[in-house]
Amino acid sequence: MSAQIHPSSVVSPEARLGEGVVVGPFCVIEGNAIIGPRTLLRSHVVIGPHTELGEDNDIYPHATLGMGPQDLKFKGAPTRLQVGHRNVIREGCTLHRGTEGGGGLTTLADDNFLMTGSHVAHDCHVGSKNIFANCATLAGHVEVGDGCNIGAFSAVHQFCRVGHHAFMGGFTVATQDVLPFMKTAGARDTKSYGVNTIGLQRKGFPVEVVEGLKRAHRLLFHSGLLREEAMAQTEKEVGHIAEVAYLLTFIREAKRGVHRG
Repeated sequence: MSAQIHPSSVVSPEARLGEGVVVGPFCVIEGNAIIGPRTLLRSHVVIGPHTELGEDNDIYPHATLGMGPQDLKFKGAPTRLQVGHRNVIREGCTLHRGTEGGGGLTTLADDNFLMTGSHVAHDCHVGSKNIFANCATLAGHVEVGDGCNIGAFSAVHQFCRVGHHAFMGGFTVATQDVLPFMKTAGARDTKSYGVNTIGLQRKGFPVEVVEGLKRAHRLLFHSGLLREEAMAQTEKEVGHIAEVAYLLTFIREAKRGVHRG
């Protein structure tokens, strides 16, 4: 089935629309945009230039995808936004293209749910199966793993990382990296509050993995050991668990430090 375009919408002749795409009323699709098969633009959606959407995405009214970055150095370069498959992007969300200095590309992978007013800034890279609650905000160059929950009105500082399956409470301000598998919350004194036990159980993580992560958190942040001593002891006791090994690597690679327990 060919694309269906409401007569009130404006679609550039340079845009490419896949089979089964539905463009609702009052949408704008600019040049060099690619809309994958069966993607739905409900109404009043703006798709900027050099923006690619994969298959089966559901874009709600007044979402804006692929406009230029909010960077004073930006001079109109043909940077890109790439969105994967089966994402739900709710009302008023904004996803910006990259900058030349930041690699020129912003990405959102697959099966994400971005609630009303969420913002993904330039040069961010967001994995799959994440949930952004209302008005969750990523500054530029942020990396988000897979399976994360970012609470309503939370903000992540530029160049920070959010590890796989992290849980950020509402109104959290992250100015350092957010630990994977952990609960992190706070607006001015942001801390990690231990393993997101219930969340991991619901996702089917084995008991031994959850218990290993709990042991790692205790050793790393509540044992009284120096950092390198705690890392070494954690690796010795539970480093054979893949999720713990990833946690240790995540901490070692942190350039801004991590929000500790």
